[in-house]
Order: sequence, then C-alpha cells, then structure tokens
Amino acid sequence: MLDNTDIRILEELSKNSRITMKELGKKVHLTGPAASARVMKLEDSGVIEGYTIKVNPVKLGYFVHAFITVITQSTYHQPYLLFLETQKQYVINNYKISGDGCYLLECKFPSNEEMNQFLEELNEQANYKLSIVIKK
Repeated sequence: MLDNTDIRILEELSKNSRITMKELGKKVHLTGPAASARVMKLEDSGVIEGYTIKVNPVKLGYFVHAFITVITQSTYHQPYLLFLETQKQYVINNYKISGDGCYLLECKFPSNEEMNQFLEELNEQANYKLSIVIKK
C-alpha cells in the first residue's frame, strides 16, 4: 500500500524523472538515501515500470497526428497485427478496445500523402474510421 510520501515521490518523478535523489529527498522531506530506497521499492514492486522521455513529433517531421478506430473484418486479428509490425515508424499506440471498434490506433505521419498510403494498406486488413488531431 502506498503512503503519502510514496505518492509525493511519484508526483515529483512524473514532473522530472531525472531529479537527483538528494533533490527528491528534499522535496518529500527525506534524506537522499531514504528517497533512493523508496524509489527502488516502488520499482521492485512494479509501481514504477520504467522511465521515458517525451519527444516532440513535429520537430522530427511528423506533422499529422491521427486516431484511427480499426474494425477488423474477422475475429482473426493476426493479419492486422502483422501489418502494424511493418509500420512502426507511424504507430504511437495500438489499444485493443471495446465499443465502436476492435482497436484504437494512434499514429503520426510526415504528410497526408504518407497517411493516405498507410490507410490504403490498412484497408486491405481492416476497415477504419479516421480522426485527425487539430490541436492538442
């Protein structure tokens, strides 16, 4: 069970996962070694699964952000999943969902032309509904 200190540690790490343990300790009223021990406990218990960076896709040349509701044509989804393996450069997330479709696919594309090519190839595996992000 998490206590208030653990929750505060998670909040601080969510803001800046590169914070030093000494600095983290000061923010949550612990020593650096005590903060480090708490973080290791949270990692060992699986509460903290990993650390990551946030990348700006536009700065990398991906100007089109889209959500695609995927409706597979059968209960056998392997052709769709294999197709996605070949399209990793565009896929941000692929969520298996309930509701209007089978999957919710979040993608980034450098251009509408590349998105169109992706959608034409996707349509060989499944039907889809496309939503383009206008503003985040």
